[in-house]
Amino acid sequence: QLELVESGGGLVQPGGSLRLSCTASGFTLDSYGIVWFRQAPGKEREGVSCVTSSSASTKYADYVKGRFTIFRDNAENTVYLRMNSLKPEDTAVYYCAAASNLALCGSDWSGDYAYWGHGTRVTVIS
Repeated sequence: QLELVESGGGLVQPGGSLRLSCTASGFTLDSYGIVWFRQAPGKEREGVSCVTSSSASTKYADYVKGRFTIFRDNAENTVYLRMNSLKPEDTAVYYCAAASNLALCGSDWSGDYAYWGHGTRVTVIS
């Protein structure tokens, strides 16, 4: 079965850290760009971070820049999102999406996403 599986979400206090994982099953991620999205309750889905297929380029939304880091481990067939200095407004369900041979991270987070994960919930609360 070809799928993406996110993990690593949880409950954390403001200022805390989490590392989300996006692992591919049934295919290899090394030829796919990965975009992390999030959707908070009652809000539209928004882009968070992107890494191209070659890992030569990354992109971060302004609201996470300097706090989040995206990186891949091809040996683990996984793309990670390291989240530091978490804020209550980071609370959301986080999803990853895979686009084949993604050379550039789109300015509007658009892409031809072949696979989506089911999401992992992040809750930041005192």
